[in-house]
Amino acid sequence: MENRKWRAAVVTLSDKGYAGEREDQSGPLVSRMLSEAGYDVRKTVLLPDEQKEIEKYLCKLCDEDKMDVVFTTGGTGFSPRDCTPEATMAVATKNAPGIAEAMRLASLKITPRAMLSRGASVIRGSTLIINLPGSPKAARENLEAVLPSLQHGLEILTGRSGECGQK
Repeated sequence: MENRKWRAAVVTLSDKGYAGEREDQSGPLVSRMLSEAGYDVRKTVLLPDEQKEIEKYLCKLCDEDKMDVVFTTGGTGFSPRDCTPEATMAVATKNAPGIAEAMRLASLKITPRAMLSRGASVIRGSTLIINLPGSPKAARENLEAVLPSLQHGLEILTGRSGECGQK
């Protein structure tokens, strides 16, 4: 990796958190884990579970703020208000399903309820977007499962690797 750290953003999606009825624990945890792993966490935000608002903010982070990677936390379950995967897929230019699949596989080794996660992983332009669960425990476990492999993908996505098209 070049001297420049990966530019990252963390977006927590929670109606109760946004309304001040619940403390956001997963967003700060994910930010801390990313910082410890050498990422430059430039933006953190807490938004309600409103699909159009989420889509608009994800587009801003990718297109205007030029983040290398955006992690969302929350809104990936079966609740009628959970819409993070739909918002994420709506802004995608490419699907990157292996990341979400790897997180679910790792989580299934811990709990059979992992199959209920609807989190997605996609690319928008040159930004990777990854949905994490809203529970701090699940967010930590999911991030730990994929963080070691992300650098290689980010190097290719952002053009920092000489691999473009090479074997």
